Amino acid sequence: MARLIDGKAIAKTVRDEVARGVAAFRERHGRAPGLHVVLAGDDPASAVYVRNKEKSAAEVGMVGQVHRLPASVTEGELLALVERLNADAAVDGILVQLPLPAGVRAQLVLDAVDPQKDVDGFHPQNVGALWSGLSGLVPCTPRGCIRLLDEAGVALEGARAVVVGRSNIVGKPVAALLLARSATVTLAHSKTRELPELCRQADILIAAVGRAKMIKGDWIKPGAAVIDVGMNRDENAKLCGDVDFASAQAVAAAITPVPGGVGPMTIAMLLENTLTAALLRQRAS
Repeated sequence: MARLIDGKAIAKTVRDEVARGVAAFRERHGRAPGLHVVLAGDDPASAVYVRNKEKSAAEVGMVGQVHRLPASVTEGELLALVERLNADAAVDGILVQLPLPAGVRAQLVLDAVDPQKDVDGFHPQNVGALWSGLSGLVPCTPRGCIRLLDEAGVALEGARAVVVGRSNIVGKPVAALLLARSATVTLAHSKTRELPELCRQADILIAAVGRAKMIKGDWIKPGAAVIDVGMNRDENAKLCGDVDFASAQAVAAAITPVPGGVGPMTIAMLLENTLTAALLRQRAS
């Protein structure tokens, strides 16, 4: 029976670390790091997620604002807001909550964010830095996956890692982070041939494909570490991951639950990214 990797507890550890860093930053620089979130439209899931971000940022002592805009906002208005935030010295982190309203080119807006304030790590400059082994801001969920593995005592160096999912938000950046830690990485996806056999070779399996319970227990190498990034609804409308948890738990050595695994880490790493951005900007000034 696999031991659970408790994302809630590890996220609390990260938030406590950030809170101490924020207090030290405030004492040294006379202000708290500032996180600003742009929320456009009326997507209910986005509204809930942003409220959680706002609450978590306040709890660690950060300041900032949620800029709530109607679904009728134009691309030009969004770009103008981003430019104002880029120019504001009190703003250390800018997060543009996706999805954006119809008619707004999301990548254009994301590309307009100052890379030094891009706490989501989506700007092409930060993406390039990640793959080049240079310093930059890294997407939050992939960073959270690596922290979970570290806290669980999973050795990355030399390990065979399989990432199922090729998105720019999770799959590609988590593959880059694993490579940077000297894992041997295969980046697979839903159309990969003989995917179950490939997954069985993994010492570390990261599921980020977005299909409920797609990865079965007999796809998993006995003793593997499994990180389930998926957030889906099953046939009973119950939250579940990309991994069939019940069968996987009987085979893996360590596994993240859904909910309570990767999810809590995303906001925790966002806060850590914001503190990092504030420190880097302060050093550069």
